[in-house]
Amino acid sequence: MLIDLEGLAREIQREPWARIPVEKDFWSILMKWIDEHVLSEFLDRLITQINKIVDIDADLSEPQILEGATQYMVEFLGARSASVRIYDPQTEQMLSYCSYPSAEDDREVFIPLDGSIAGEVVKTRKPYLAPDLSREDLYRNKDVIHAKQVHSLMAIPLEIPRFFPRERDTIGVIQIYFAEKGREFRPLEVQTANTMAKRLSFVIARKKILSMHRMAEKREAIVHHIFRKVGSRGGIKLAEVFNQVVPELVDIVDLQSCTLFSVAEGLGHVILEAGFPSFGGYHTVGKVIPVSDEPVFELLLQLREYSGDSLYEVVTPLYILVVDPQRSGLISENLKRFAAFHHIHSILYIPLGYNGETTHFMTFDALDQRQRYRDDEIDIFLFLGRELLKAQKMERLDDALHDFKNPAIATAGFARRLKEILDKGEWERSKRQVQKYLDILLAETSRLQELAMSIYKVGEEQEVNLTDVVKRRLEINREAIKELLKPNVNLTEGPYEPDIRVKCHLVHLERVLDNLLNNATKAIPLKGGELAVRTYADGEWACAEIMNTGEISEEDRNKILEGEGEGRGMYITYRIIRLLKGRIEIRADGGTTTFVVSFPLRRP
Repeated sequence: MLIDLEGLAREIQREPWARIPVEKDFWSILMKWIDEHVLSEFLDRLITQINKIVDIDADLSEPQILEGATQYMVEFLGARSASVRIYDPQTEQMLSYCSYPSAEDDREVFIPLDGSIAGEVVKTRKPYLAPDLSREDLYRNKDVIHAKQVHSLMAIPLEIPRFFPRERDTIGVIQIYFAEKGREFRPLEVQTANTMAKRLSFVIARKKILSMHRMAEKREAIVHHIFRKVGSRGGIKLAEVFNQVVPELVDIVDLQSCTLFSVAEGLGHVILEAGFPSFGGYHTVGKVIPVSDEPVFELLLQLREYSGDSLYEVVTPLYILVVDPQRSGLISENLKRFAAFHHIHSILYIPLGYNGETTHFMTFDALDQRQRYRDDEIDIFLFLGRELLKAQKMERLDDALHDFKNPAIATAGFARRLKEILDKGEWERSKRQVQKYLDILLAETSRLQELAMSIYKVGEEQEVNLTDVVKRRLEINREAIKELLKPNVNLTEGPYEPDIRVKCHLVHLERVLDNLLNNATKAIPLKGGELAVRTYADGEWACAEIMNTGEISEEDRNKILEGEGEGRGMYITYRIIRLLKGRIEIRADGGTTTFVVSFPLRRP
């Protein structure tokens, strides 16, 4: 028996209203009837409702879980509606998290901790009863009373203990609204609601265990994608890896798009390194954006103090969450238009780097308006970012190893010629030739050094003469042709535009020309053919043209123009040309192939 029925009968008999004459066995018969019909039925209904809460599908989102639980509470207590607010220590506000029936659009997103019923419950961790909302000082939004025909309120504390050492306890309140005015809340009702609220912790705990398992699976999937690319013949390509691993996160955040930016030395601008999706015009890989154009970039790079409105963004050392891009002062007008056009309702920024220095950051554009992200979600985003930085470093290493070939061949060839001159005792007689070879050796060994350093950085941009660079790279390619024993290649130079200047990283321009010259040389048939190079100005463009005997197929031509060329060299070339804001044109005509690369012309 759950309670002492005889003791209960004696307690009832002490009440004034119970002092009436009854037959001898009345009280024992009444207690037995209460035990068999009232208590058992009540407990059966209560247990059924609690089991419904405990059995809520842990695959649902936290707002959906809480909405389902409040539905069961509303139905059991005969209430009209319910809502859940969660305390956010970042903003010291009570966030609107969910409601039943769902009515997110017409409820205040934030209410203050102080001076509110929800705040009072969070601070005291005790239920709060408001029999008449029209007279309740802590209930300020009186319009709700008439709009929703609710006149009384029971507010129950919601506590979800932390599951990971680094995370915080979740503190909130479940507000249950009733139609009656001047409602008398019975202690049994309050205890019942309190019990239901506590059972929610089991559902959230089960969700977190499931989340841990899925996060582990996602880590494995991310690493698998990257290392599968590492082992492939073509080597690792960041753009391909990015578009394979980002979809793994779709069930965490309803992604519209995702980007990876690198931060230039001096923190003056950022470069878009990869974007998802790679189609639809969302992203221009290689695009350079001044940091001063976006206030959120300055905040990420610690170039400004945060002084915004915490209603619309959450700023932490690990991330910045823009809850409402249209109202946030951290978002430029240009980005606001982009967000509105693509239905982006919240943006998460994750800074990445080494030893406290931000070298990269990622953005996650969500279709839903996220009020917050869980710690385990932030952890998987950070893990993804770090793995992508490793992938980028491996990509740069692959690129550098590929581009080592031409200067390495040239260095070996010219060193061999110097040794022959020395062995023959012709040092004095060949001073001019020796000087030329030494100049080339110095230039090419310096270039090898630059290629090695480019794995980490590429130095400052400078203004260079495109024609001079083309001539130097052709001279090196001439030596490579000899070393590769490529017979019957007829080199034709010019005409050259004497002074056409472009602004770029010199190592980038050299790599583009080396790869194009190397590919053109390889494409010449074994029986021989022509390799012709010229430069010219075309309006606002500085152009270098490389023509070789041998025709390219239309399929290969389209692949290269779309950045899908199979060879590593063309992949590097395409990426760098986009980074330099250049363009590439390919013509196949009469048994020859002509590549034209154009870069913005720098006028004096």
